[in-house]
Amino acid sequence: MPTLYEVNTRVLLQARSEALARRATLDDIGDALLDHWAALGFDWIWLLGVWRTGAAGRAIARDHPGLRQAYVAALPDLRDADICGSCFAITGYRVADQLGGEAALRRFRRRLADRGCRLMLDFVPNHTALDHPWAEARPELYVSGTEADLIRAPADFVRIATVRGPAVLAHGRDPYFPGWSDTLQLNYGTPATQQAMRDELLAVADLCDGVRCDMAMLLLPEVFERTWGIAAAPFWPEAIAHARAHHAGFLFLAEAYWDLEWTLQQQGFDYVYDKRLYDRLVGGDAAGVRAHLAAGLDFQRGLARFLENHDEPRAATVFAWQRHQAAAVVTFLSPGLKLLHQGQLEGSRTRLPVQLCRAPRETTDAAVADFYARLLAVLRRPELSTGTWAPLAPREAWSGNDSWQGFVAFAWHGPAGTLIVAVNGAPHAGQCFVDLPLPHLAGGAFVLEDTLGPARYRRQGDELLGRGLFLDLPAWGRHVFALLPAPAESCNGECTP
Repeated sequence: MPTLYEVNTRVLLQARSEALARRATLDDIGDALLDHWAALGFDWIWLLGVWRTGAAGRAIARDHPGLRQAYVAALPDLRDADICGSCFAITGYRVADQLGGEAALRRFRRRLADRGCRLMLDFVPNHTALDHPWAEARPELYVSGTEADLIRAPADFVRIATVRGPAVLAHGRDPYFPGWSDTLQLNYGTPATQQAMRDELLAVADLCDGVRCDMAMLLLPEVFERTWGIAAAPFWPEAIAHARAHHAGFLFLAEAYWDLEWTLQQQGFDYVYDKRLYDRLVGGDAAGVRAHLAAGLDFQRGLARFLENHDEPRAATVFAWQRHQAAAVVTFLSPGLKLLHQGQLEGSRTRLPVQLCRAPRETTDAAVADFYARLLAVLRRPELSTGTWAPLAPREAWSGNDSWQGFVAFAWHGPAGTLIVAVNGAPHAGQCFVDLPLPHLAGGAFVLEDTLGPARYRRQGDELLGRGLFLDLPAWGRHVFALLPAPAESCNGECTP
């Protein structure tokens, strides 16, 4: 159950620059912070936005009226210097000079490795920046258009100066929205483009241990042809195999939507965004969550679970506090990779546009920080690393009581012990029984100790095997029980530590 922490590199270094009264680089991310990340149990650090961007992207970011409104909403004291352009409008896979360049990144990676952490970076396969060197020197690598296309769909095409004269090229986009005006669309129907991007991926792999692949599903042949009317060979299987041939164990994480998670897993991705679970938690759809968690483990182990990231609103603004805790327990104790976002552990509420390199100062919410510290401690328990996960089916506590339908429950069981996770994902109190398929309970006495709270109950194993585990939880209530052998002398019924 690896954990990944997303860090906005430019924002972090801007804060360090202000503290140091000089420009900070990756070398100025102190050992104390790295020690803190490692102590929290993060296996991976994702540095968002380390690659070079260009003047064209910054100009578009600063001049776009709609974007500026979003900037001011996030950063009321906005300055032009705060607008650095989208970190996904890349002019080349070279570490930005202001971050300290490649040498500083290599040193940062070594410092992470010394603490048992691995480094993840961005790979943006669908498009480049407008002023990427290829736009001028190799325009044949891009989707081209005509003057008629430029008139018909000015949001999707742009005129670019190239070595062959002016050319109309397409902006990067997905099939459902207008083009991203600071990008150019790569043409995966062209073998030369596929080779060029395999080479770029290999260069990135020399600098890190894994990549998060932006909008990875856009390169699937059926999606690319639906978007552009251009037939394309599969890119990912060969590109992933090529990278791993040079870097064994290199990890691939796909940002993906539209129920294409399994397709991308089959093409070689280790993990794929689990937007479906997120959406069902946001919608309060407990039955949908249960159905989603009933999928096979081979699928679930390859999902990246999250409650927020740079593309989603802050969890603290989406979920009321009790509901936030319930959603976090389901999300981060299910199988798969756990993606947590810079500021999430402190209860940050501002969603920062990726074009900005400064964030507002926010006060840490002590309750949020305490909860996540305890949840991350649970994630380090051996039951999760050595045990097997299985969903548990809630059923009615008594005839006519349908409140069981709000429950989601599952267990981790193995040589290190058993964890039982139960959440009432409904806005009202609920009761249910949950069957525990644990034969070793027979004839024993056990204590159910909540690892996230003070609850502690003694139960007889035969009772748990017979009628099941009875749960009575308030709206959005949750338990994460460690199932422990009861001491010879213990309390009867309910007790506290």
